[in-house]
Amino acid sequence: MTDQSIPDIIYTKVDEAPELASASLLPIIQSFAAAAGISVGTRDISLARRIIAAFPEHLSEEQRIPDDLAALGELVKTPEANVIKLPNISASVPQLVAAIRELQGQGYALPDYPENPQSDAEKEARARYDAIKGSAVNPVLREGNSDRRAATAVKNFAQSNPHRMGKWVPESKTRVSSMSGGDFFSNEASATLTKPAKAKIVLKGADGSETVLKEGVSYPEGTVVDATYMSAKALSEFLEAEIASTKAEGTLFSLHMKATMMKVSDPIIFGHAVRVWLKPVFEEFGDEMAALGVDPNSGLGDLLARVKDKPEIMAAIEKVRAERPPMYMVDSDRGITNLHVPSDVIIDASMPALIRGGGKGWGPDGKEHDANCVIPDSSYAPVYDETIRFFKENGALNPATAGTVQNIGLMAQKAEEYGSHPTTFEMPMSGSVQMVLDDGTVLHEHSVEAGDIWRSASTRKAPIEDWVQLAIDRQAATGYRAIFWLDENRAHDAELIAYVKPILEAKGVADRFEIMAPREATRASLETITKGENTIAITGNVLRDYLTDLFPILELATSAKMLSIVKLMNGGGLFETGAGGSAPKHVQQFLEENHLRWDSLGEFCALGESFRFLADAKGNDKARVLGDAVDIATQGYLDNDNSPQRKPGQPDNRDSHYWFARYWAEALAAQSEDSGLAAHFAPIAKALAEGEEKIIAELREGRGVKLDTGGYYHMDPAKTAKAMRPSATLNTIIG
Repeated sequence: MTDQSIPDIIYTKVDEAPELASASLLPIIQSFAAAAGISVGTRDISLARRIIAAFPEHLSEEQRIPDDLAALGELVKTPEANVIKLPNISASVPQLVAAIRELQGQGYALPDYPENPQSDAEKEARARYDAIKGSAVNPVLREGNSDRRAATAVKNFAQSNPHRMGKWVPESKTRVSSMSGGDFFSNEASATLTKPAKAKIVLKGADGSETVLKEGVSYPEGTVVDATYMSAKALSEFLEAEIASTKAEGTLFSLHMKATMMKVSDPIIFGHAVRVWLKPVFEEFGDEMAALGVDPNSGLGDLLARVKDKPEIMAAIEKVRAERPPMYMVDSDRGITNLHVPSDVIIDASMPALIRGGGKGWGPDGKEHDANCVIPDSSYAPVYDETIRFFKENGALNPATAGTVQNIGLMAQKAEEYGSHPTTFEMPMSGSVQMVLDDGTVLHEHSVEAGDIWRSASTRKAPIEDWVQLAIDRQAATGYRAIFWLDENRAHDAELIAYVKPILEAKGVADRFEIMAPREATRASLETITKGENTIAITGNVLRDYLTDLFPILELATSAKMLSIVKLMNGGGLFETGAGGSAPKHVQQFLEENHLRWDSLGEFCALGESFRFLADAKGNDKARVLGDAVDIATQGYLDNDNSPQRKPGQPDNRDSHYWFARYWAEALAAQSEDSGLAAHFAPIAKALAEGEEKIIAELREGRGVKLDTGGYYHMDPAKTAKAMRPSATLNTIIG
């Protein structure tokens, strides 16, 4: 990618509902930006695009495409980067397989996903596909740390128009359960390297064998290197005990994982839950199910599809189901359980939704019940446990009076667990795992058994220092209570504290910050916002992810309305637009009823910041005018309740884009700066206002009927544009 090819702003093409919304919103953005001489281009980081780019030798010349993700990965390391990043699919194996099949059906001669690769070609294909699955995008683009907070307009609106909260009562049986030993938290070891080093990971078997699991892992000086493992035996015993206690308590059994982001370890843990849930079935029919290709890691849905023609197995499954406690349901109407698909229940979305609902989850009877929230690893489970305890004691949060929790998150350069995928392994045998440095030093060592999940993660010095400085800057700008969520009794956190304290002391600001373990920090933050005051949570990578769903869902009803700024370490800017966890349900409704309830508010917030960043970076005054007008338009959008509604016949995403464009044009027409933009946008604002009735009628024509977008993962651009831009009047005005 040459400098000449880099647009002023890059707007990412992604998947599902955000991509449908882009078909309507992006032409508006490009038209308005062009009036200021600003180019807004796209780069495609969708799952389908990444699959196609990975196998050029299998495709025709016309089908081959460049790897946009790799190109963006280089761009974000430069000062020129100005990227608006929409949420993309973090694919589980079932999603990856479905996308491959769709593309094959569209004429792409891609290889199948090899579940059990045997030949060299199959192993090569599996390696390429494994590099695509899970959260393959975020670690590449996040070359900076995270600054996430509710935009002022959004927070004001939420307080003036509080959303409904479920009722919490002290008698609620809902609770969080996690392992008390044998998990990643209890087995963690951590060390900070005093010089650059390379390392290899070796499994020394109890039988005397030695297997190199990974070699050539390189770390710069100052890197915090962790290693830990989860005992498969302890995990299975824990799951069995929680299934039994859930039944005794009369609650729902619910497993909360992140099999998308933690694409190696969490699918394995998820598979253990499936296996334990159906333990009698696996004991009786395990060999037969294996021959049918059953992989518990793929979930109950895939398992049922493979054994549906085996009446004895189906009968055994039904017998076990009748003996188990009722399960938390993803979709009770369709019989989709908590264990059906590993990517269906994402902890940072599922737990806040349950907490917001008063601790209730949907059961197989279509009714709400208390639940046992099973989070096997105890590293971050205390956050949810303490939140539930707090609301049992104090009742639900009041969004009308609640303060806010902002977040400064350490995530640059694949920090912490989210960068551990290449160094995570399921043990093929019992023995000892060693992490050995190039000078022969054994940095970490664990005794393991067959089936245990061992992983190593690392966090580099430069991102840590940048993260602390970002926290100092944010606290200075706000004056808010600021808490580092670090546990001195956790190995990794102790190493981070050894970085944090000296920096704060050297900057003379140590008295402005507190350091608390996650459980204590959770309660302190809830107490603070309950009083209507504000706080800053300064966290590691996983808690950044979890908290920027938990608190926004409680405060604002959704995390999609968060302002998410990544200050790239080399000077560029990455502006993220919110979470995409609800995107699949939105697409389902869109295809069935031609109604898209995706809210683009996150895109609006990111857009304003992107324009202002461009103004500062390139001295473009017109960009600042555009950005400030975006904020005015966003406030008008909220004040006039133009957000998409839930049902066909009501306003949807396309209606909301009309109103946003109108408010934006009106704000630009009214601005007093001598930029030439007022004269340009005055007739556009007038035309949008005068054409309101006709435009709305055109936008809503054909609602309530089924649609064909030419694909789910790889949509037809022409069909998508036709569906998402149905108003000829609006299109003509925008140009």
